[in-house]
Amino acid sequence: MSKISWMTPVVTVFHEDGTLDVEGNKAVYEHLIKGGVDGIVVMGSTGEFFSMPMEQKKELIRVAAETIKGRTRLLVGTSCMDYRETIELGNYAIDQGAEAVMIIPPYYFALSDASVEEYFDKVADGIHGDILIYNFPDRTGYDIKPQVTLNLARRHKNIVGFKDTVVPMEHTRELIKTMRPEFPEFEILSGYDDNFVHNVISGGNGSIGGLSNLVPEVTSALAKAVRENDMENIQKYQREIDQWMDIYSIGTPFIPVVKRALQLRGLPISDTSTVPFLPVTKEQEDRIKALMTKMGLL
Repeated sequence: MSKISWMTPVVTVFHEDGTLDVEGNKAVYEHLIKGGVDGIVVMGSTGEFFSMPMEQKKELIRVAAETIKGRTRLLVGTSCMDYRETIELGNYAIDQGAEAVMIIPPYYFALSDASVEEYFDKVADGIHGDILIYNFPDRTGYDIKPQVTLNLARRHKNIVGFKDTVVPMEHTRELIKTMRPEFPEFEILSGYDDNFVHNVISGGNGSIGGLSNLVPEVTSALAKAVRENDMENIQKYQREIDQWMDIYSIGTPFIPVVKRALQLRGLPISDTSTVPFLPVTKEQEDRIKALMTKMGLL
């Protein structure tokens, strides 16, 4: 079976005027690498890809590739509503040194299974590198079914993995059962932090989970414990992560909350997010501080 990984869907750091904070992004990447993450996923949902113009996305890809330089895995979200832009950005990321690209299909209209396959057929034919399919039904309005994934993997050797951002594990388990017999190396990752252990036990490869932005040392310790079959530490770090999950309920969406928590942790970054995300309020900051104090991070 493929590697067991906990990768970080990294936040994107902006200046107050909305331009990229290059040094701030570099600081976050260094924080994650020092914390031992198995990979960094640039411009996933946590990275606000949906409200960044094309040239800004390319600038961020360059910064990430130059900074990470093979010290951990680098994946890049290259999803665009127009499949031609997805291909353009996907090839740009591969050419800059990304190991693979991660692609969510178009959102707004719910798509049929045939439409999903058509989209990924065109994208996979056009991108000269590896692709992870990104399934996030809460954001797209529809689910990418295991059989659809199998059909696509059979046609395209460069479709090599899947991020499944669903709360219940039933869908991910069915995906694993569907893919493993024919594609034992196909990488199947959960999108929620607290599903990491369940994913691996079911035969998957781990998680791309946002908590690792803030506490990479904790998520990396859990991944290490799982790889070493260390049940005592699996239980210890799972319980920590279960408590850290409270951070997601502090703000909607949670991205500005994570950025403020990183500031409080000492990273030299702005907590500015893209419009229309609102700044963290005083009440929210107090809740962040209370959680970080409770968990021994402040």
